[in-house]
Amino acid sequence: MSESNPVTRELFDEVMVPNYSPSKVIPVRGEGSRIWDQQDNEYIDFAGGIAVNCLGHCHPALVKALTEQGQKLWHLSNTMTNEPALRLAKKMVDATFADKVYFANSGGESNEAALKLARRWALDNYGEQKSHIISFKQGFHGRTFFTVTVGGQPAYSDGFGPKPADVFHAEYNNLDSVKALISDKTCAVVMEPLQGEGGIIRPTDEFVKGVRQLCDENNALLIFDEVQTGVGRLGSLYAYMDLDVTPDILTTAKALGGGFPIGAMITTTDIAKHLKIGTHGSTYGGNPLACAVGEAAFDTVNDSQVLDGVKSKADLFTKHLNEINEKHQIFSEIRGKGLLIGAALNEKYQGKAKEILLAAMDEGLMVLIAGLNVVRFAPSLVIPDEDIKQGMALFEKAVAKVING
Repeated sequence: MSESNPVTRELFDEVMVPNYSPSKVIPVRGEGSRIWDQQDNEYIDFAGGIAVNCLGHCHPALVKALTEQGQKLWHLSNTMTNEPALRLAKKMVDATFADKVYFANSGGESNEAALKLARRWALDNYGEQKSHIISFKQGFHGRTFFTVTVGGQPAYSDGFGPKPADVFHAEYNNLDSVKALISDKTCAVVMEPLQGEGGIIRPTDEFVKGVRQLCDENNALLIFDEVQTGVGRLGSLYAYMDLDVTPDILTTAKALGGGFPIGAMITTTDIAKHLKIGTHGSTYGGNPLACAVGEAAFDTVNDSQVLDGVKSKADLFTKHLNEINEKHQIFSEIRGKGLLIGAALNEKYQGKAKEILLAAMDEGLMVLIAGLNVVRFAPSLVIPDEDIKQGMALFEKAVAKVING
């Protein structure tokens, strides 16, 4: 737009549907773990586009893949397949429990596909009475009407009329609450192998293994939503690999494209066969552009050096957060795993997570929140240690500001 008609935050209020309330800051370019806004102010990025920019901004491998594929082929309908989609799918099945891949454009779409597959699998094998889906309170699985109903946050699903039926919510880390709901009518249990939006809650060993066993006993599928935890975020390629529990269906998105929209549902041949021709689809799902970038991101992250680096960078993050807490006594605990870290506010500072986020932005640091009481960090998996140290110095300033009112 022209000088006389600048692109400002006010333009958002003028032309955009008001379901977001974005920051005043409008970023215009990024490199690695740094971002610059319209006024050329620099920010360190600990938010990673909500666990999406797994390789930071403009990673050379991703730029190369995008540029090269952008000059070859962007889109085909699903009446044809394409080489990038086949290459990425092959790499995903080789690296995981799965035999088959379905590509979509987002986490919500990948979960929609998983839920529809579970229902169809149950219908074909057991009949229409086996339609119950169990998920967890405070869970998050996307914003389609089906996925938002399965998600355990009524504030997101209320107010749109009658919800999809036969969806029940248990309590995370409470195996008895799952036992109370599960039956031969259950077709699937859907869970995050670490709750993200719900506050960065890790599952206990007993809980996650118990859920797997209950699914087996009741002929129900276990679906792992790894939209946020997948592609190296927790220090293994997928979180299930560290839990010693294998799901029947897994969904992945966010980091899968390193910033380019792509999602996938992966599963076994035996389950996959129930999505036969015409039962489900996506116009853009599996397009060559997204899959070429996805392949570059997947290849780069699925590397022992990068994955081991996540664990050492996570230690550096928690060390700094604990030091800040020793000094300022603001957090009740530092939780999470790998580079999905939550700093939970103590009794005295309840409800102030957003205030800390805004104060951090003023200092030149981007962080996230998970609910009202948890500051969330989901930086690039390859963030330089120096950026972590500098970012934490800025974070401490922000914390001190909030404490001092």
